[in-house]
Amino acid sequence: MRIRRCSVLWLEPREVAHVELAGLLAGGTGVVSRIQWQAHAPQLPEAVDVDAEDVALLGELSPRDWSASAPLRARHGAARVRRLLQAGLLVGSTKPWSAARALDERFRDQHWHGLAATWHAASRWDGIDAAGEVEEAGLLTAEGLRATYGAPPAVAHDRGPAEARIGLPRAARTALDALLDARATCRNFDPSVALPLAQLAQVLERAFAARGQVQGADDFDVLKRTSPSGGALHPTECYLIARHVDGLPRGLYHYRPLEHALQPLPFDSADVADPAAYRAQAPRDPLDFLAWIAVGGQQWFAEAAALCVLAPRFHRNYWKYRNHPKAYRVCILDIGHLSQTFLLSATELGLGSYVTAAINEVDLERAFGLTHWVDGPLAICGIGPRAGRMTTYELDPNRKAWPRG
Repeated sequence: MRIRRCSVLWLEPREVAHVELAGLLAGGTGVVSRIQWQAHAPQLPEAVDVDAEDVALLGELSPRDWSASAPLRARHGAARVRRLLQAGLLVGSTKPWSAARALDERFRDQHWHGLAATWHAASRWDGIDAAGEVEEAGLLTAEGLRATYGAPPAVAHDRGPAEARIGLPRAARTALDALLDARATCRNFDPSVALPLAQLAQVLERAFAARGQVQGADDFDVLKRTSPSGGALHPTECYLIARHVDGLPRGLYHYRPLEHALQPLPFDSADVADPAAYRAQAPRDPLDFLAWIAVGGQQWFAEAAALCVLAPRFHRNYWKYRNHPKAYRVCILDIGHLSQTFLLSATELGLGSYVTAAINEVDLERAFGLTHWVDGPLAICGIGPRAGRMTTYELDPNRKAWPRG
């Protein structure tokens, strides 16, 4: 048999602490720390604990060239080599290891840049009640943040003397200025009022629909959206959690930009975490709970009538930008462009909207049948009718969303 290392591997020396009773009884803190190596491979479900000899073995092997297994077994022991094969950190050439080899080759064919893939995989959340954690830490308000962290960096950044500055002419105000001033992140939706399907359709069309299409070459179609995209590739897909849309059954959908249509997707409540493990105010309805856990327990966002999950198909970008250090950044920029168009389109209709990256990607991947290194979620945009009064604080300095009364 021949062996090689998995295609991408990051080895992290992590300090792990535990309490020893003897040290505590002797009058010390009792806290003892040690270094634990962890091996991160983006296609694996979690990091793998390894020891120093595992690190040495992994460091000997190429991720591309195959090596004979016998010398490795002789130097490091057959049991160690087998354990790393079972973990997926090593890839074997024979039939018993065909599943792990196929997974590694499928990931390899995505053409990820290694550090970007590792960061993307390791920064995903699974079942995190982020809002609850923030509330427990007293960080929900500006006062709480200031008391805990001290003063933030200044709003304006000075890079020279004030007298050297060159004033610029102000733009003549147009309807676009009024729209830009009115955009504000909504934290107060009215869950009792349905979002008209026509309004949802208008926002989806303006943000995600194809506005034109051209064939660049054989089997190479390019579409135009209202937002720019690196290489004109437009990798981002929109997946919908429809909670309260008039004329649209509750459920999960995939938006089709060429046809301007919604494709219904199966929803299995078994793919959703058990609400009983969370705060008492977590919704009991499976679809509403999915919306709640999707936005990290931010109830004010979960009450939107529809939540649009933005998930790039990474291979669409990486087909051109292969193993490129900027390719993942371009996917993130893509999300930013689309979300701004989404929010402005919702604002024009008088609807509340938001974008958040504080999401539980793993829960969304399970619900929509996604694979994080193939088409993983990066952000959620929500939309719906605004509530009649502000119960959750919003930053609205222009007083457009909440006029002075």
